[in-house]
Amino acid sequence: MKIMRIFAVILSVVMCMAVCIVPLSATQDDKEITVLFTHDLHSHLLPSANKSGQGEYGGYARLMTAINAQKAIDPDAILVDAGDFSMGSLFQTAYPTSAIELRMMGAMGYDVTTFGNHEYDYLQSGLKSMLKAAKSSGDKLPAIVCANYLPPVKGQDGYDAELWQAFNDYGVKDYMILERGGTYYVIFGIFGEDADACAPNSGMVFEDPAAVAKEIVKTAVSECEATYGEKPVVICLSHSGTDGGKGEDYELAKAVDGIDIIISGHTHTTLEEPIVVNGTLIVSAAEYGRNLGVLKLKMVGDDWVTADYKLIAIDENVAEDPTIAAMVENYKLAVEKDYLSKYGYTFDQVLVNNPYTFDTVDEVYATQHESTLCNIFSDAYKWAVERTTGKTVDMAVTAAGVIRGSLPVGNVTVSDVFNAASLGVGTEGELIGIYLTGKDLKAAIELDASVQPLMRSAQLFMSGVEYSFNQYRMIFNKVDYAMLRRADGTLEAIDDEKLYFVVAGMYMGQMLGSVKETSFGLLSITPRDAEGNPIATEDLVKYVVKDENGNPLKEWDAIADYLYEMDGEMNQRYSKVDGRKVVYASLNPIDLLRNANIFTYVALALVLILIAAIVFIVRAIVVHRKRKKAKNSENTESAQSES
Repeated sequence: MKIMRIFAVILSVVMCMAVCIVPLSATQDDKEITVLFTHDLHSHLLPSANKSGQGEYGGYARLMTAINAQKAIDPDAILVDAGDFSMGSLFQTAYPTSAIELRMMGAMGYDVTTFGNHEYDYLQSGLKSMLKAAKSSGDKLPAIVCANYLPPVKGQDGYDAELWQAFNDYGVKDYMILERGGTYYVIFGIFGEDADACAPNSGMVFEDPAAVAKEIVKTAVSECEATYGEKPVVICLSHSGTDGGKGEDYELAKAVDGIDIIISGHTHTTLEEPIVVNGTLIVSAAEYGRNLGVLKLKMVGDDWVTADYKLIAIDENVAEDPTIAAMVENYKLAVEKDYLSKYGYTFDQVLVNNPYTFDTVDEVYATQHESTLCNIFSDAYKWAVERTTGKTVDMAVTAAGVIRGSLPVGNVTVSDVFNAASLGVGTEGELIGIYLTGKDLKAAIELDASVQPLMRSAQLFMSGVEYSFNQYRMIFNKVDYAMLRRADGTLEAIDDEKLYFVVAGMYMGQMLGSVKETSFGLLSITPRDAEGNPIATEDLVKYVVKDENGNPLKEWDAIADYLYEMDGEMNQRYSKVDGRKVVYASLNPIDLLRNANIFTYVALALVLILIAAIVFIVRAIVVHRKRKKAKNSENTESAQSES
């Protein structure tokens, strides 16, 4: 009996120790999680060459190796992406039919992604087809979350039952709850205001990001706690972006409590350290798979704090994963067969050897300037349309916002050209031929000079004209000189009333309608037909330039053909700029007033009125003081006389 009592005491002590030990070993303070992330991959399955021509960055096979290395360290790591997973390379041509991007992401182990504005470049029909193709493939796929940018519902204009069916069949949701390694995650997608502006033909319904995010956080966190008894880590996959440490995602974090992490896409930002706002960590890892973002958090008390944050460079020093490399090669062959064969090209075909260093995309955006890279593009459009139609093109134009890449030093391939000029609406960059009056042509030139400081993507690059502008002049009157430059080098004045034949990409053409809004109603550009009749934006598709077989002329194909015709060596004319756009800054009165228009005269009048008003006020004050002083003097003399 005594032995039994001793045994019972020992058993009680052991059980008590076990109870004490279990929570100690599982203490929250020891809990760590790993979030791996990318954004703005833009169909860049293959590596891209650096500007110098030395070394490469990106590539899914190398990215896979980095992902596997991190998952070897933490098998419970989650892998997410913040949108724009498509549009940017030849692989995008299979977007509506094969959904290559989502299937590759599934093979690489992505848990969740969201939509970016470029997922709508093939319009609703393309998005619908892509989702159907992805689902019918039977391949593993990432979940898709998007809370504030969805198709119109039944009863709203633009409702498409088939599109909603594609969304539902794929499983697109506002948010999802994911469990990994005992930790629960609420992951939701947010679409930004600028992203919406960059997808004017998406047909989606945009809702306020902050208002929707607040509701999602409240609802999803409550659901997780009620269902699983756990407080989740809240992650927002945002296609909104940051700008110099601020921007839409900064404002989102400031406005919405309870978001632990924002993966910030859209602006192609690289954040070497997280931005911390209102307890939210905002992180970005650059575009095109340049880096794999790694964010490690640990639990301290009831809060998650940063344990480690790094961007792992994906370059030639990272070995390729053989399985993913083989998948990419198979997709290359499919693209050659199904798409490039129609144009007589192969994926890696060399078009020209290039000894010159051209602007990067960032450099194109950075300042107002003439760019040799963009000169090639606009010259190619002019050349290709003239060759195809036999008509003289008065002006061809491209914009910074549609330049997606540069041309490398060394061999320039078909793939390089497509990567640089891949942006399109509905299709990959079709060229349109329209007419502008001379007045509107001048407005386009003024748009380049005046709007770029407000919207960097609006910087224009033209073939067939030469002009100059003074950055210190009055807005909407910065241009002080503009002439047509003909093929033989002769210059011709621009007649306000005459119609001029102009070539541009479809994407840019459809943006013409926003010029009035962008310029606060002070500038407008109206596309017209050969008879001078205005063309509605939705009818621009009727003005796509087609070859003798009725095939649309593509931007990338125009550039490829133009380079191919150089017989193997880049034309020396592109070794430097040719003076077609001169940008300067001068306070010389002659430079400020040369060819002034109503904007400058009104501003000058206002300045003169202001100066006159100041002079009048100062003069009135001086006169008043003199009178007051004289009166005081009289009063003093009178007082002395009386005494």
